[in-house]
Amino acid sequence: MTDSRPETPLLDRVRFPADLKGLSDTELRRLADELRAETISAVSETGGHLGAGLGVVEMTVAIHAVFDTPRDKLIWDVGHQCYPHKILTGRRDRIRTLRQGGGLSGFTKRKESPYDPFGAAHSSTSISAALGFAVARELGGAPETGLGDAIAVIGDGAMSAGMAYEAMNNAGHLGQRLIVILNDNEMSIAPPVGAMSAYLSRLYAGAPFQDLKAAAKGAVSLLPPPFQEGARRAKEMVKGMTVGGTLFEELGFTYVGPIDGHDMEQLLSVLRTVKARADGPILIHALTQKGKGYAEDRPDRGHATAKFDLVTGKQHKAPSNAPSYTKVFAQSLIAEAERDPSVVAVTAAMPDGTGLNLFQDRFPKRCFDVGIAEQHAVTFSAGLAAGGLKPFCAIYSTFLQRGYDQVVHDVAIQKLPVRFAIDRAGLVGADGPTHAGAFDIAYMANLPDMVVMAAADEAELVHMVATAVAIDDRPSAFRFPRGEGVGVDLPDRGEALEIGRGRILREGARVALLSFGTRLGECLVAAEALAARGLAPTVADARFAKPLDMALIRQLAAEHEVLVTLEEGAVGGFGSHVMQAMAEDGLLDGGLKVRSMTLPDTFIDQDSPKAMYEAAGLSARHIEARVLDLLGVDRIEATRRA
Repeated sequence: MTDSRPETPLLDRVRFPADLKGLSDTELRRLADELRAETISAVSETGGHLGAGLGVVEMTVAIHAVFDTPRDKLIWDVGHQCYPHKILTGRRDRIRTLRQGGGLSGFTKRKESPYDPFGAAHSSTSISAALGFAVARELGGAPETGLGDAIAVIGDGAMSAGMAYEAMNNAGHLGQRLIVILNDNEMSIAPPVGAMSAYLSRLYAGAPFQDLKAAAKGAVSLLPPPFQEGARRAKEMVKGMTVGGTLFEELGFTYVGPIDGHDMEQLLSVLRTVKARADGPILIHALTQKGKGYAEDRPDRGHATAKFDLVTGKQHKAPSNAPSYTKVFAQSLIAEAERDPSVVAVTAAMPDGTGLNLFQDRFPKRCFDVGIAEQHAVTFSAGLAAGGLKPFCAIYSTFLQRGYDQVVHDVAIQKLPVRFAIDRAGLVGADGPTHAGAFDIAYMANLPDMVVMAAADEAELVHMVATAVAIDDRPSAFRFPRGEGVGVDLPDRGEALEIGRGRILREGARVALLSFGTRLGECLVAAEALAARGLAPTVADARFAKPLDMALIRQLAAEHEVLVTLEEGAVGGFGSHVMQAMAEDGLLDGGLKVRSMTLPDTFIDQDSPKAMYEAAGLSARHIEARVLDLLGVDRIEATRRA
């Protein structure tokens, strides 16, 4: 790999934001260039969310130069934007541990630094949190240190979520001094996507700014050429229309902008003026380019990247002979949609991540990206189902949590056949606990009439997509992990599984391992190790957490001394349902030993998925050890040796 360490003489003098106070504006501009180079260099070695951070380099320098962090609370929305911030706040010496085991988080994290006052990995939380800090300041919170300004930087699509507007509505009502910076990195209005983008475009055509707006030199002619063109086009769009104020002003915010988010002179001028004069909620609208300085020309603007070569840009990804689960899902859904015109797909700002970009290419009128709006995605899917279509709502497990009330109220209670495709189930590696799919088994399987499936391998996933298509009288969900499959042969066509029926893969004696999901592979490895000890267990794949295969469970209970359930989910999921059902059926009244192996009751920090499952105690060696302990084998052998 090419040597990735840039020369950074100014940045080398900066350890904490206080070190910026002695730099001139010219030096701050040079510092931003060095900070961008250092960010690119670090991410080339670690991988991560590059584009959003590159878009806020100048903004990061300007905020820390003008405000007094950490007394002033700087809150980054989503957290994808925070890499340059981490470099400036005492963590440069660890930036090349980003997203690795024992290293820096890829998001803001309270326990990591006092400069991260609020943790964020999901979007659209910053304004709510900042308002909380602002009110705490007014009510005398943290008297030992004091609370200064609260600054929320929201962007990277986060303004498409309703929570941001709920917070702004409340902030405007309360009237507390609060600073919100809208990082508008959607490339001006070329092209506008969604109503909000069109609305922001209209703002570019505003008349000369007044008061605070003048600090930004608020004339269209001072914007960089791409934004000038956007402003001119926007002006044509609203020609002849009377605009009586902006949405933000109607919500009670003073609106400043748009300004060039890469122009240090504009940024410093506006921020200094705001700091000196703001007496209520204020929104600064900054235009930026995602991926600025390295990835502007990439379709995703460098949103997420593996390690890469700085010169060629080539990403270093380990080759695999197996397709990813996400791709298998997408291809299976396309195959089903080819046969059934009522199949449609919905995602919440993750068409690439969920594989629905492939579906969208094939069926552009039957695929809907609703933006970062999981609540809307779920209820929109419910409406599609009520209207006679077969919607697949494809959302990561961790993000579906945000739409759970809608799953309950709008889907489950009405028994609408929405099909939830739950990607990123289980532990996901470098994104850590905020993105782990730990809770969906528990929160979906407790809903009446919900069918809950988990694919043990990619071939099973193909069948579960077909099964979901066939379920037309109630909602269903199927979960699958991040990353590549195990390399099994894929069927030519998915076949609908019998609802609530599992399968036995290996017949044995004394011990039964009942797996739900992709821990099945580890169960089979553990079974081989146990067989070498003369303890060959039965291995079964439950396929369904709801409804349970009670015939299979009764068989396993009757023919074995020990039954161990396994899942890549939190306590309260599949294993709990099995034990509840067994208790009701009287299967726990005898001498049968039943144990559940789940994710532990804690949040597991980022690492490789393999290392995380080791930490969780869900690897083959842990399964083997649990079985031996339940049978007392090690104790018996120790007694014999004695």
